[in-house]
Amino acid sequence: MAHAGLPTTAIPTMRGEPFVLVRRGGIVESVHDVAACAVDARGAVILRMGDVDSPFYLRSAAKPFIAATVLEAGAAQRFGLTPREIAVMTASHNGEAYHVASVRSILQKIGFAESDLRCGAHPPYDAEAARWLDRSGAPPSAIYNNCSGKHAGILALVRILRADPATYLDAAHPAQRRILDTCARISGDAAAASRIGVDGCGIPVYATSLRHAATAYMRLATLAGINQRLAAALQEVRDAMIAYPEFVSGTGEFDAALMRVGRGAIACKGGAEGVHGSAAIQAGLGLVLKVIDGTERARPPAAIALLTRTGVLAPAAVAELDAFAHPALHNRAGTLVGEITTADAA
Repeated sequence: MAHAGLPTTAIPTMRGEPFVLVRRGGIVESVHDVAACAVDARGAVILRMGDVDSPFYLRSAAKPFIAATVLEAGAAQRFGLTPREIAVMTASHNGEAYHVASVRSILQKIGFAESDLRCGAHPPYDAEAARWLDRSGAPPSAIYNNCSGKHAGILALVRILRADPATYLDAAHPAQRRILDTCARISGDAAAASRIGVDGCGIPVYATSLRHAATAYMRLATLAGINQRLAAALQEVRDAMIAYPEFVSGTGEFDAALMRVGRGAIACKGGAEGVHGSAAIQAGLGLVLKVIDGTERARPPAAIALLTRTGVLAPAAVAELDAFAHPALHNRAGTLVGEITTADAA
């Protein structure tokens, strides 16, 4: 039965291939299907896994393109945004002190308050930050939401457009129309045909295909196929992400580790429901994957394996990422009982 108030037209289920394997006691206990697409600088598909043309939601992997929309409008110059602040605008952050301070700085510069954030509240994902907040006696607020940097960036765009900050979550809001149009320009989608959902933080999220999403990440890598102003904005976003990768995710997180190992050659961003996008700058390609069942644990091993398959990651880099490529499984007593790997490593 359809949920009351929600549309009844279902998006077709995307198909993938069995790729991420969960091993325990010498057998494969679980398998996660993955769909993926890589596009090179010519726009040619060089890797295809599963269904690359059915619609899916890019979720937080769209954040670099949302941030680029804000910068294309002139926000960095007008408000004096720093690279750290630009990086946190792309973030799904852990709520660590440096994340929160950067978001607060953006809000102060653009003349909005924390109460203007409409992303909702949750405790910091970082355990130490969550303990500190609990000890302080203060309740979690929207500033600790992992998407608060993105929302602060959108409010910067709201300020430039002189639009209503109270309704910036609406798909018809001028800021959201600008964002959806820019995302479509980067990915090569037809904006009018975009299917809109609501993301976990409340903003509109558009459906694209893996083919188009990989094209968007290829353009983040190459800055090709878009106008000069947008290319400059994408480069500023990309450079900030690479320079300050922990601001994009958090201390010890996969995206930060992958960008550090890339040493300037990779900008990447994960999204909810098992989505991940990588812009390989030297290789001039974009790679986007979707874990079909949405399981987060399958995302890092799949991303590393496919970046290796496309020649983006060398063996030395993969070795540095071994804890993410082959996560160990421990029981409650701390005993090693299995691992997560991929079909490529089988």
